[in-house]
Amino acid sequence: MSKRDYYEVLGVSRDAGDRDIKKAYKRMAMKYHPDRTKGDKALEDKFKEVKEAYEVLSDSQKRAAYDQYGHAGVDPNRGASQGGFGGGADFGDIFGDVFGDIFGGGRRGGSRAPQRGSDLRYNMELTLEEAVRGVSKEIHVPTLVHCEQCNGSGAKPGSQPKTCPTCHGQGQVQMRQGFFAVQQVCPTCHGRGQIISDPCNKCHGEGRYERSKKLSVKIPAGVDTGDRIRLTGEGEAGEHGAPAGDLYVQVHVKEHPIFTRDENNLYCEVPISFTQAALGGEIEVPTIDGRVKLKVPTETQTGRMLRIRGKGVQSVRSSSIGDLICKVVVETPVSLNEQQKDLLRQLEESLGGSGGKSSKKHKPRSEGFLDGVKKFFDDLTR
Repeated sequence: MSKRDYYEVLGVSRDAGDRDIKKAYKRMAMKYHPDRTKGDKALEDKFKEVKEAYEVLSDSQKRAAYDQYGHAGVDPNRGASQGGFGGGADFGDIFGDVFGDIFGGGRRGGSRAPQRGSDLRYNMELTLEEAVRGVSKEIHVPTLVHCEQCNGSGAKPGSQPKTCPTCHGQGQVQMRQGFFAVQQVCPTCHGRGQIISDPCNKCHGEGRYERSKKLSVKIPAGVDTGDRIRLTGEGEAGEHGAPAGDLYVQVHVKEHPIFTRDENNLYCEVPISFTQAALGGEIEVPTIDGRVKLKVPTETQTGRMLRIRGKGVQSVRSSSIGDLICKVVVETPVSLNEQQKDLLRQLEESLGGSGGKSSKKHKPRSEGFLDGVKKFFDDLTR
């Protein structure tokens, strides 16, 4: 009988992250756990299938082999010499993986300690101006928060968790199978060593509950796309009073209609008339902080870079400030009347026309290009 696809078994996509795979496994393993299915053979087989899928997809090497070769890449009967991952899993490891990952017990002695809360990520979009100057933003993050009513214990105020009568606080019980004695996570307290007989009304015994948390986040000046800001302790609350995780604010800076950014420098294109390009002069250009004067040298060509120092971005990691670099674009006049066209013809004629005596003096690049083209065709005809 052919095996089902492991991703299908867990109900996750092929690009699912480790956390999604683990959550899916826990949900399905709880559903089909033998303690809940009470001897139903079909559901026990389902539990084994879920466990097998998780053992492969939770291991990066096994998952890579499975993605490339399918079930053949992780067939335990193939052996290491044939590229498989097989061979003689320890019986205790099986119980540790299956029950320990769900309930936190495993083969280690003692009850399971409450788990630290999960880290969270929040994607924040900023304008270029906000990223350059810095800004404070208010955000709302859906998360698990510490239950203030029971102080995270999970027990109703006035009551306390009790020692588990099955495992006597150990979190594990011993099961005998013939000559073997196997430790298993306690099915009553699920490895905690305690049970809550009178759960808190607000969190239903979990010690935490879901809520949208409002936070004020201070974004420092100079951040850029890809930067990450950590807010310690602002992630999910931990189990039963354990420490909370962290919140990571991931920064993405939106495109700007005028400026582009490269590290701490800003770039923009500045159009000028061909008269300004030829004669030089002073023009106004925009910066993040307002307009400034920029001197255009005489005989400026399209593509020339003019630098304004200190008008870029201050580094988020030091006090250094980048520059604003303006790329000159010489603009050809349009919608000319006959008089203007005639003046341009006179100008062209005064510059030596096309190939005139003074042409090379006034238009060195054009004449140099034409000389290169002429030489190219002369070489072809030889």
